[in-house]
Amino acid sequence: MAVLAQLEPEEVFHWFEEICGIPHGSGDTGRISDFLVDFAQKRSLKYRQDRSNNVIIWKDASEGYEDSEPVMLQGHMDMVCEKEPDCDIDFSGDGLRLKLEDGIISADGTTLGGDDGIAVAYALAVLDADDIAHPPLEVVFTVDEEIGMLGAAALDCSDLKSRIMLNLDSEDEGHLLVSCAGGVTAEAHLPVQKAAVTGRKVRLVVTGLQGGHSGVEIDKGRGNACQLLGRTLYELKQKCDYRLNGMKGGLKDNAIPREAEAELILLEKDGEKVIRAMEQVYQKEYSVTDPQVKLLWEEEEDPESQTAMTEEATAKAVTALVNLPGGIQRMSFDIPGLVQTSLNLGIMRTDDTEISFSFSVRSSVGTEKAELVQRIRCLMEALGGSVSCTGEYPAWEYRQESALRDLMVQIYEEQYGEKPLVEALHAGVECGLFADKLPGLDCVSFGPDMDDIHTTKESMNVDSVRRTWKYVLEILKRLK
Repeated sequence: MAVLAQLEPEEVFHWFEEICGIPHGSGDTGRISDFLVDFAQKRSLKYRQDRSNNVIIWKDASEGYEDSEPVMLQGHMDMVCEKEPDCDIDFSGDGLRLKLEDGIISADGTTLGGDDGIAVAYALAVLDADDIAHPPLEVVFTVDEEIGMLGAAALDCSDLKSRIMLNLDSEDEGHLLVSCAGGVTAEAHLPVQKAAVTGRKVRLVVTGLQGGHSGVEIDKGRGNACQLLGRTLYELKQKCDYRLNGMKGGLKDNAIPREAEAELILLEKDGEKVIRAMEQVYQKEYSVTDPQVKLLWEEEEDPESQTAMTEEATAKAVTALVNLPGGIQRMSFDIPGLVQTSLNLGIMRTDDTEISFSFSVRSSVGTEKAELVQRIRCLMEALGGSVSCTGEYPAWEYRQESALRDLMVQIYEEQYGEKPLVEALHAGVECGLFADKLPGLDCVSFGPDMDDIHTTKESMNVDSVRRTWKYVLEILKRLK
């Protein structure tokens, strides 16, 4: 039996549960894209599916709205796939195991994908209905938003007529997003050399951190496991000699890493004393933001000969990890409380030839974004490395005059009895890319309450989904 079958609005939760049964992680969107095409075909709706798996579905205006300006409903179909260590879900083949408790929807041991599955569900419910008042609709489902908004960047918008856009990719009810930062993914590459060495193999792990979205939660002061690993390795180097064999941490460049680890070849004893002391330091410094932080030290008993990074390569790797910038770099002077520029070291990997560090760099000021990439490049070039950039997207600039924003504020006040919060966001959303491609686009991003997105604690509020659905319907009705 469906977990969400008894919830209202029934049509929205039906489609959300359908989506949760289809694997749709970033980079694995073929099945969910084909599902949307099949949906359109069964209803004889015009559609377009491109090579990236983006899907656009058109629907004619309801009676009386034939002369209205077309409206775009937009959201992304991919989700961040994170799971608990003991969870047996295979994201490449399994659906999610939904849970409903006290009006809160979550998934057992994994992310929920409410970001942005709920947008897809809202849109399908509108497309499937014949009793909803609405102008001509262009419904745009993009892919790979969570790994750099790659789908929106690749989308051909030449056949889109809408200059009014409702983006359903926000997670705070009552917050109307009207501006966001631009960003880029910067990947630093540090070559490594290896040689034979004899010592004890040690696995050092930083774990127990909360993590979170690198834009939305970058101002929460939460620890970055990769950065803490670098700090730990530097402190360890002051007390005993070792060689690095590899480092890894994080899964997504736009998620603050919850865990990172290094494999070491220890040439001297007593390394664990340093680790226990650093663990106490972190537990004190992060007692509020990351109270469960801990360091694991797993040491093999007998030394053996093996291959590891040279002394010079080890020193360069630690130097890079300690000195690469991270976190908030500048706050906005125009909008109180808004992070203007930041970066997050989200993914760290080691192979036979190099260590790579992948950053999500964000800023609402283009020159500051470029300067951060320059700082990373300057350090890496000094260490013999390099930097490559992908997935750059523009900032979404604030419109002084917006008929859509004014209408949505008015409707919100009528339905809720209070004013919504109109705000800018440090996290990137696809609106910037659409605004860049569709000159004159009037756009607002909004959505129901969701907590802890991009983490295994992600949840969505049922009552908020219901209220937001009512809000969506009224907006469409008034856009005549």
